[in-house]
Amino acid sequence: MAEWKLKRFWNAATVEQTDDGFAVLLDGRSVKTPAKAGLIVPSKALAEKIASEWDAQEGDVNPEIMPFTRAANAAIDKVTLQFVEVADLIAAYGENDLLCYRAAAPQELVDRQAAAWDPILDWANDVYGVRLATGQGVMHIAQPPSAIERLTQEVHALSPFQLTAFHDLVSLTGSLVLGFAIVNNRLGADAAWDVSRIDEIWQAEHWGQDEEALDLAETKRQALLSAAEFYANCV
Repeated sequence: MAEWKLKRFWNAATVEQTDDGFAVLLDGRSVKTPAKAGLIVPSKALAEKIASEWDAQEGDVNPEIMPFTRAANAAIDKVTLQFVEVADLIAAYGENDLLCYRAAAPQELVDRQAAAWDPILDWANDVYGVRLATGQGVMHIAQPPSAIERLTQEVHALSPFQLTAFHDLVSLTGSLVLGFAIVNNRLGADAAWDVSRIDEIWQAEHWGQDEEALDLAETKRQALLSAAEFYANCV
């Protein structure tokens, strides 16, 4: 990935419309993905976000502070080429969705999960006509095949760029339903993050915070927010 070993050599990053979308240019030269494809994205807004990341670079190019560029690279070099496999991988989260696995005790946690998770499952039923089963404990809960098929169809209907962001929304929350709630504006990304961490929050309240775990959680939260913003700028 020689691209990431570059030092800044350009004066300005700009955006240019092409037949296939919007390209990001460095002093008039097209940015390339690690696989040497043109960095062309579906919307001007997304291209401008990426151009801003390149303009913010000083000295060595640092991909760690370029989440939109990294996501666009993944969409072009990987997801577009393996779309079915990626879509099926994400859809499989519906078979073990976080929101379906409930605590048996203590009652305070049981109630907190129900208050946060039941309305989202109800929303999924209203919007998609799917009622996922819930249960206590960690043993596998068999979901109605028709529900998984319906949700799988929705995943496959996404574009490669949307799917790239959706992958992170689902994997970071552990919930296919929460991923759909975010992209349909049923929940903001920050709210969805909190909903996905009911158990961790309860544990911290009763047993104290772990600083290393807090740092990791914040990194994941920021990644979730970035993925939600990437998705929102895909069109």
